[in-house]
Amino acid sequence: MTLRPYNREAAVAYAHRWAYHRNPDFYNFDALGGDCTNFASQCLYAGSGVMNYTPTFGWFYNNQYSRAPAWTGVPFFYNFLTRKNESPGPIGRETSIGEIQPGDFVQLSFTGGIFSHNPVVVAVNSPATPENILVAAHTDDADFRPLSTYPIQKVRFLHILEVRR
Repeated sequence: MTLRPYNREAAVAYAHRWAYHRNPDFYNFDALGGDCTNFASQCLYAGSGVMNYTPTFGWFYNNQYSRAPAWTGVPFFYNFLTRKNESPGPIGRETSIGEIQPGDFVQLSFTGGIFSHNPVVVAVNSPATPENILVAAHTDDADFRPLSTYPIQKVRFLHILEVRR
């Protein structure tokens, strides 16, 4: 398996292009619990170009009925990115707010329990504070939205390291 860099610029460009629209190549999950992780996965795919077709534990999208749980589910997205086994696709790790970069992801809990929202980071101004981290997201469509405007109870940051092919 070879490693290659994650294209952050492509992920962010995709986020800006589709933040207020839906790419017709992907189903819109707004009516089925939200479209945020579907959108996050599309951005991640734009920057990685590699899906993982492992049943159940992979990360892929063929259509509304043929997709991995990690493509549309917040906790599954996290589990896939931080997996320990060597398999194709993007690789990430949980990181601190100070290490977050455009093209990375933020997972939010509004209740203090499970993480239920998954915006993509599109800009980080100095210093890296919730006011200076700007995100794009679906469900409540946004682009360049300050992270501080969400009613966050708990947050975790996911930094994309590289892509296995």
